[in-house]
Amino acid sequence: MDEGQTDTLTGDILVIDDTAHVRLLLSQMLVAQGHEVRVAESGAQALEMTVAAVPDLILLDIMMPEMDGYEVCRRLKENPLTGNIPIIFISALDQTADKIKAFTVGGVDYVTKPFQPKEVLARVATHLSMRALQKQLAVQLEQLQARNEELDAFSRAVARDLKVPLTSIIGFADMLRTIHTTMDGEQVEESLRAIASNGRKMNKIIDDLLMLSGLRQTDQVEVRPLDTAVIVDKTLRSLSDLIAEYQAEVIRPDTWPAALGQPQWVEAVWQHYISDAIEYGGRPPRVELGAIVEDEDTVRFWVRDNGPGLKDEEQANLLGASRQRGDSSGSARERGLGLFVVRRIMETLGRKASVESTGEEGTVFSFTLKRVV
Repeated sequence: MDEGQTDTLTGDILVIDDTAHVRLLLSQMLVAQGHEVRVAESGAQALEMTVAAVPDLILLDIMMPEMDGYEVCRRLKENPLTGNIPIIFISALDQTADKIKAFTVGGVDYVTKPFQPKEVLARVATHLSMRALQKQLAVQLEQLQARNEELDAFSRAVARDLKVPLTSIIGFADMLRTIHTTMDGEQVEESLRAIASNGRKMNKIIDDLLMLSGLRQTDQVEVRPLDTAVIVDKTLRSLSDLIAEYQAEVIRPDTWPAALGQPQWVEAVWQHYISDAIEYGGRPPRVELGAIVEDEDTVRFWVRDNGPGLKDEEQANLLGASRQRGDSSGSARERGLGLFVVRRIMETLGRKASVESTGEEGTVFSFTLKRVV
């Protein structure tokens, strides 16, 4: 269904009538208005044609041999593929009972013969507009449902990611309150370090939430040439405690392809990818960083871990708000807010984040940026 230069919707219309001159007249009228028109001489032919290519609207005669218009309409409405097609009856039958029956079997309108061309065209335009609005509403409803599902998953991810460090903080605080007199200085110091570490994790989650809020409010994105080496160095310094804790090996190239981006956002992507590769990789973690020029417009940056890999269904859904991935011990470990942030950043930049895995060993997380030529 298209919108022509006169702002009038045009569509694919099927004319069903056993009378040749009626088919010709309706076809000429509709084609003159920019519509695509197909014709059927019988109900059986019409049913075959609608299944082969679903029209936007049907003009249907009632009095036809073998299968009348009522039966054709009933069968179309029973088929999920054709049930939503608007059907306008055009018939010489002008009794109230005939019209009621037409509406009862699923017709949306009724025009009596002999008809006025302007009336037919006006009714066609009305129902094409209504059909277009219905389709638009259906798309918006589907998008709204998807957003609601995403919001539910996002809320669970945030709650889970905050609950884990918060539970740890409460546990260590309760322990210090109740048994601190029996703890030596090293035990107290270890507990305080754990509280501080978990506090930093919660602070990072809050930073992510603030970044997401900023992404939603961003109308125009200003990108500039990036110094990827500097950004990666800064990211690794910020993750130095995590790298030391897991005794991770991080391998990176000496040079990087030039690309455009928003430095703070790209740094956040690197931070989430690298920390994720360390926490969910092998033991000890071995994390490789790299980049490749895909084409004259695109650079793909990537992070590869040495973990157990992902199944196809896990890869398909991983870059969402709440997904799971197996760790090196074989148990399910959940990925939360971080990869959701990555996906949102890439969407805002008009680029892509992706994941690849053989399902056996290692996973590669990547993102693309515009290349600087």
